[in-house]
Amino acid sequence: MASTTKLAPLDASKLAITKNASPKTPLPNEQLKFGQSFTNHMLKIQWNDKDGWKNPEIVPYGPLVLDPSACVFHYSFELFEGLKAYRDSEDKIRIFRPDKNMARMNKSAHRIVLPTFDSEELIKCIGELIKLDKEMIPKQKGYSLYIRPTLIGTTAGLGVSVPSDALLYVITSPVGPYYSTGFKAVRLEATDYATRAWPGGVGDKKLGGNYAPCIRPQLDAASRGYQQNLWLFGDEKYITEVGTMNVFFVFKDPKTGKKELVTAPLDGTILEGVTRDSILELCRTRLNPEEWEVNERYYSINEVRDRAAKGELVEAFGSGTAAIVSPIKAIGYEGKDIDVPLLPGQEFGELTNQVAQWIQKIQYGDEEYKNWSHVVADLK
Repeated sequence: MASTTKLAPLDASKLAITKNASPKTPLPNEQLKFGQSFTNHMLKIQWNDKDGWKNPEIVPYGPLVLDPSACVFHYSFELFEGLKAYRDSEDKIRIFRPDKNMARMNKSAHRIVLPTFDSEELIKCIGELIKLDKEMIPKQKGYSLYIRPTLIGTTAGLGVSVPSDALLYVITSPVGPYYSTGFKAVRLEATDYATRAWPGGVGDKKLGGNYAPCIRPQLDAASRGYQQNLWLFGDEKYITEVGTMNVFFVFKDPKTGKKELVTAPLDGTILEGVTRDSILELCRTRLNPEEWEVNERYYSINEVRDRAAKGELVEAFGSGTAAIVSPIKAIGYEGKDIDVPLLPGQEFGELTNQVAQWIQKIQYGDEEYKNWSHVVADLK
């Protein structure tokens, strides 16, 4: 990769704005489907290996023009992030932990030799994009503005090499709850015939190439009555992730009565989820250590099956930016279902519901916690 010592850095102070002359009106909340409608503007920042980052631009939302031989199409020079902005009760717009997303985006970029950038400068640019489309940020708990930063290689020409040109762009989408059925538990199929990620691979990076190969197994699982795959790895059948989310299980020790919250360790195969990190920190600081352990460790589907049979499985849930938490009620494994307990008459477990409330309160500014909820605009 070309030396970046003399290349221009990303500079939010040079942002230029061209307003959409024919802006769309916001859709009613009840018509919002995840990722299906977009705001009036987008952020675009060009880069090349001779000059560095060009001046950022906010322009009307619209198609990109790329050469058919662009390396993004042929060699998957592509990565993305996902985060959300929320309108709080005082009409302030907040982004949840954007610094974590920017750090992960730079890590992904470094892995596939796309240009890195100053995180704070991009956050500033995203803030201006949000302000410009502020009228399209939905009100009401459970609704938000989904933010999709994307970085692609745009070098024209065939042949696998370091991209000399790139485009960073950001689009935003008003969204409601990720699942149309609401906060309801899902059924998973434990999947060992396909592998989502492997040691030495890029499972901990948010690359587009990680996602398309997972759709066929998901369709296969759906044909058998399951909403998502519970990805297993290796002869040990370790649990890694669920669908495109991190996953947590709660076990209970019958001798001590102590509960254990477990999730897979970050060994390079697990996506470093922002929601995952948030859940771990909140549980470690808020759960009574005399009653709980919070561990990142390897655990297998066989452990889950065996402990469920003994009555030691308490609950389970997935976690991610889109859905926040997703309760789990059953796991198909070797032709049988492992039933996951739920609260009586509910579609979730106790900790699942508690974690969802903790995070939502911070996201919407009802509770302050370590500046996790980053105010980018005051609409009053």
